[in-house]
Amino acid sequence: MGLEEDIESLEEEIAETPYNKSTEAHIGRLKAKLAELKEKLEAQEAGGSGGGGYAVEQHGDATVALVGFPSVGKSSLINAMTNADSEVGAYEFTTLDVNPGMLEYRGANIQLLDVPGLIEGAAGGRGGGKEILSVIRAADLVIFMLSAFEVEQYERLSEELYNVNIRVDEEPPSVTVRRKGKDGIDVNTSGDMDLDEDTVKEILRERGFINADVTIRGNPSVDKLIDGVMDNRVYMPSLVAVNKVDLIEPSYVDTMKAQLREQGIDPDEAIFISAAEEKGLDSLKDQMWAELGLIRIYMDKPGRGIDWEEPLIIREGETVDDALQKLGGTLDERFRFARVTGPSAIHDEQQVGRDHVLEDEDVLRVVARR
Repeated sequence: MGLEEDIESLEEEIAETPYNKSTEAHIGRLKAKLAELKEKLEAQEAGGSGGGGYAVEQHGDATVALVGFPSVGKSSLINAMTNADSEVGAYEFTTLDVNPGMLEYRGANIQLLDVPGLIEGAAGGRGGGKEILSVIRAADLVIFMLSAFEVEQYERLSEELYNVNIRVDEEPPSVTVRRKGKDGIDVNTSGDMDLDEDTVKEILRERGFINADVTIRGNPSVDKLIDGVMDNRVYMPSLVAVNKVDLIEPSYVDTMKAQLREQGIDPDEAIFISAAEEKGLDSLKDQMWAELGLIRIYMDKPGRGIDWEEPLIIREGETVDDALQKLGGTLDERFRFARVTGPSAIHDEQQVGRDHVLEDEDVLRVVARR
């Protein structure tokens, strides 16, 4: 049998095996083997497409992928929010076009990818789905775009992403594996864990670990543990944008919100928009900014003063050293110290080193050797 047949056979066996404590280790081994085969198939398909798979040339400070089924209004949204028809054109993906547009917001350039509408079975390759999903994997944020009249699409969309190892709004499991020369697999946990050691060892052995120390923090499920030992999982935040709200009757609002709750979405956290009428877009931009964790650093340039027009855009938690890397040139090697004024500083013109963590709207002056 080929890889696809092996995968299908394993999926059937897992579905037919009742889950209980006595079958947990067996199911864990099957799921680990399934994950391994899917990874091999993914690598095989990437190799068959020229070795590099599919990618889009990324521009700007961050990339956002709009995910939705056909006719939800993604094209209308990207045209309303960006200059999609100007500087950045279409990039070709064999039989797939991904149309990027650039949103300029708070001094940042945020690339929005209007990917072709997903259909059910995209993870299995239908409708160019695997190419589309590989583009999404390279993004910094996913926006699930739903029609106000078809909120139930969320479940199918999120399932498609999960099936290609995209984990939205999840933290990576805390699993550390260190190979050793002998003595088998030792399992160390930070507290009570529902999985027993035999299950953990079966999963590790299926992944190719014979002698290893594994440290697990928290209480992961079988699936989470497998995620923790695989190398091809992608973790990213997401937002839910509900489009076409200009077309609904007031009496339908409660029904729509109830449907969102059924999908596990808090209506207070969803963003209600009309791409056609350009309503709700400011709220969407604000939420995108927050989820991307972007911050603005205003550079105090020698002889020219503070550049308030074009801030340096970095991420929350990044340091002076990260700013130096993004600035490029010879500043990194000539760096002596920096002076910071703003939210991260104890006082104006505070002298700091490379490891100083910057905050939004700091003013940074780099003092460098000549």
